[in-house]
Amino acid sequence: MKHKHAIVFCLSLLICANLAMAQDPKKFELGVFGGRTGSEGIEVEATAIGGGQVVTQLDPKSGSSWGFDVNYLASENWAIGFQWTRQSSKLLGQLAGGGTQEFGDLNLDNYHGTFTYHFGGADSKVRPYFFGGLGSTVYGFGQIGGFDVDGATRFSTTWGGGVKFFFTPNFGLKATVRWTPTYIKSDPEGIWCSPYYPWGCWVVGNPDYSQQAELSAGIVIRF
Repeated sequence: MKHKHAIVFCLSLLICANLAMAQDPKKFELGVFGGRTGSEGIEVEATAIGGGQVVTQLDPKSGSSWGFDVNYLASENWAIGFQWTRQSSKLLGQLAGGGTQEFGDLNLDNYHGTFTYHFGGADSKVRPYFFGGLGSTVYGFGQIGGFDVDGATRFSTTWGGGVKFFFTPNFGLKATVRWTPTYIKSDPEGIWCSPYYPWGCWVVGNPDYSQQAELSAGIVIRF
């Protein structure tokens, strides 16, 4: 009889523990996604590359992209996270007079810390959201003209939004639009002098940004 009571007691504890776990709010989200990214490069000083051709702009070629993000759900609406994306691309040169020249492979890796705001309640089946982030874009070059070329890391921000569709409390799908401007360099544009402070003059620069615009879709797992 005592054994039966012990078994019933243990089963009751297991049921209560399972119910408590089921009712615990989820604190993390993992997203995996893929899509396509359109890219724009920057104008460069006209450079002769042989054969009478002159390059006036360098562009990453638009192509496929994929990545993941991890978010800590700090509240019902706010999340803090990390996002990584990669675009597989080619380095293209725009030629004076028209046409392009392909120089080699190029991978663009984006690393950003993000803040995300979700609309609606935590148990909503459909949750629009938007996010912003700070971080860097890494340009990884393949061989160009038979020579190895060092990569480059530049400061970038990322901005976007989309919609998440949850089929269960733990699983859903999402669609996202993302824009990532990456600072490349500044070209001198002139000198500005303060009307309030003597000898207060500075060189004014015109910043150049390389742009990425991504459309993607993927899965979301809560845990």
